[in-house]
Formats: sequence, C-alpha cells, structure tokens
Amino acid sequence: FFARPTPPRTTRTRTYAEHTWESIDLRSYSACNPKPQSKESFRSACMSILLFALLGGANSFTFGKRLSLTRPGVMSASENPDLPPQPAAPPAPPARGPAKEDATSSEEKTSKDYYFDSYSHFGIHEEMLKDEVRTRSYMNAIEQNGHLFRGKTVLDIGCGTGILSMFAARAGAKQVIGVECSSIIDQAQQIIQANGLEDKITLIKGKVEEIELPVEKVDIIISEWMGYFLLYESMLDTVLWARDKWLVQGGIMLPDKAILSVCAIEDAEYKKEKIDFWDNIYGFNMKVIKDIALTEPLVDVVDGKAVVSNTTPILSLDLLTCNKEDCDFESEFALKFTRDDYCHAFVGYFDCAFTQIHKPIAFSTSPFSTYTHWKQTVFYLQEPLTVCAGEEVRGKICCARNANNPRDLDISIDIEFEGKCNPRISSKQPYHLR
Repeated sequence: FFARPTPPRTTRTRTYAEHTWESIDLRSYSACNPKPQSKESFRSACMSILLFALLGGANSFTFGKRLSLTRPGVMSASENPDLPPQPAAPPAPPARGPAKEDATSSEEKTSKDYYFDSYSHFGIHEEMLKDEVRTRSYMNAIEQNGHLFRGKTVLDIGCGTGILSMFAARAGAKQVIGVECSSIIDQAQQIIQANGLEDKITLIKGKVEEIELPVEKVDIIISEWMGYFLLYESMLDTVLWARDKWLVQGGIMLPDKAILSVCAIEDAEYKKEKIDFWDNIYGFNMKVIKDIALTEPLVDVVDGKAVVSNTTPILSLDLLTCNKEDCDFESEFALKFTRDDYCHAFVGYFDCAFTQIHKPIAFSTSPFSTYTHWKQTVFYLQEPLTVCAGEEVRGKICCARNANNPRDLDISIDIEFEGKCNPRISSKQPYHLR
C-alpha cells in the first residue's frame, strides 16, 4: 500500500503522478506534524500510527480518503446508535475557476475539460523546457536566422512561459505577440518583465479564435503545437486558423513540415506487465479491463532495439498549404520485418522540420533518436504475430478527431498478415487516444 506507484504512461501529466503518495492524508498525523519529506519517513510514520492504533485497542482508523479499516465485528459510528455522532468531514475546497452550471463528473471528463487547465501548472512547462531536442531546435531555428526576424512582427501561438517569444525578441523581431489561454500567462508576463523585454513582447490571454491582435498581419508564426502521435490535442487547427487570418503572403511558419510514421516492435515483457496482467488477478478473471486497456495507446519510451521492421510514413503535412481536414486521414502501409521475432505492437512517432530558414533544421521523436517528452505512441495488438525476416505485414490506419471532443483521437488499425510461422490473419482493432 505504501509503495510508490508506477507512473501511468498515457497522458502528459503522468510525471506528476509519481508523487501521488504524498497526497495521502493521515489526519491523526498531519494535524500535528509537517508532511514527511521522503518516502521512507512517510512509510515509517504510517506504520507507527498503525501500530499504536492496534496496540491501543482502536476499533477503526482512517487514512484520509484513501483507506478506512475497521476491526471485524465492530460497527462504524454511522451504524452504531450507541456511539456519539462523529464530526462531519470538512467540506471539499472550492474548485478553481468559475463554477459551471452543467458541471461534468470526473468520470465523464476528457482532455477537453482539462486541456487549458493542465497547462496552468509550471510542472508541465518544466518538462517541455528541459526537453533539449525540442527547445534547442526552436532556439536554433530562430536565433540562427536573425536576418529573417529583424524588424518583423511575430505571432507565438500557445506561448506558455514565453520562451519562444523571447527567442524571437532576442533574434531581433520588432514586435512579438504571444497568445496563451491558460493562467501560466500571468507568470509569463513577469518573466518577460524580469528579462527587460516588455517593450518588444505583448502577451494576450484568450483563445486564438476569440481574440483580436493589435496588428492586421504578422510576418512569422511560431508555435509548438505537436501532441502525442503528432495530432493529439488538435492544436494544429488553431495554428492553421491563425495562418489563414493573420499571416502575410509569403510569410514564415515555424515549423512548417511534419511527418507521422509507424514501425513494428517486439514488446512481450511490457505487454505482459500492462495488458496480460488483467488475465489473472490473484486467481480472479479481470479480462474485461484488459479489453479496455488494449484500446488505449500507451505513450512511453520505446528502445530502438525493440523495433523489428522498417518504418514507413503515414501522414505528411505542409503547414503552408494543409488544412484542418487533412488531420483526419486514412493511410495504407506495409512494413517489412528485419529479423525472426514476434510483433506485439505498432509504434507511432513524428519528425518536424524548419525548412523556410537559411539552413533547414529538423528533429525526430523516433525510437532511434534522442529522448523527447513526446516519447512514442504504442498500439498493442490483441495477439502477437510470429514473424520472419523479409515477411511483410500490410495494413490501413484511420485517424479522426473524436466527435464529442476533437482534442481526442479515434484510431483504427486494420492488418493483413500471413507468414511461414503464422497462419493468415485479418483483423481490425480500434484505439482511443485521450
């Protein structure tokens, strides 16, 4: 119970889940003691309280909202009329932001509900800023091309802490306009002032589609819009909307090219740990959850040594000419296996390029490249394929924004395969990236 949980591997906020053990509220302990600063001291404190409670003859004890234990045969206060009434639990703290009349239950909430709020916390920006592949690619594309920025007006969409805006200002831009919908913009404004750039950078809080810019046109649009599997969160829609409304003829988009690709991997160990785990839980059949787990792609780091095929592109976007309808796509693919092995999953990753600058710059999120916070997106098959070198699996992938929440993705993968060690297989499997 007190072990530190394994971080989930499906959402951008999973990093913070590593510390969820700290949120356990030991009422009898936290009321008179500071929160322990380490897992070991926390475990020790918990065990001490538990031991004292048992030795003292306690009938029940409660660990915040996480765990409540009662001795066998002992009624709780609500069940025993002879016991004095227990004090009511303190009311929950008010939710952040204005209340909504049609409040959504936590079970019904999706990334649509949490999207902007998730970017309000500094932690997610820390993760992105520490991603050197991402941040240095943007810095080099901007600052090594000062001749393109000098005297220009730049629009930074989803500016976050303002790092890209400050790169543009440092490169010589005449005016930089940063737009951000989350409350991190309050800290961004202070950051801009702390670096003496308030005369060059103007920040606007709001949705791009709902604001007005202080200028009619901009010369350059910069944005870090890419999500997991390139398209998750659908921020590209906003960037293309801004391009059509504000970018001058012949203007610059950074980045301006993106390619989404797939390959096949062997991943027996982790599939057993995360998917097949549900087959037998202490002697109980929980396969119903396994069926759900198979439909949710995992975002995780894939070792290049696990790749058992070539890679092939399934989507190519030119941000100067594409439209939001291009983000819903169907693509046929063929992967040739490079060794005798098993195929447990397909993996999606993307490459981005800045080609409108003097010397093009690109970065990749492939399993063979340096780590990025986007990692890779893993789609597990219901049954593994037994493959031999030179054999080929053919398939079609369909990807569309969810009808109820366009920031989520509905994906399906059809495959056809027949090998020397594998009977003919034809299957279709749905996935939901949310």
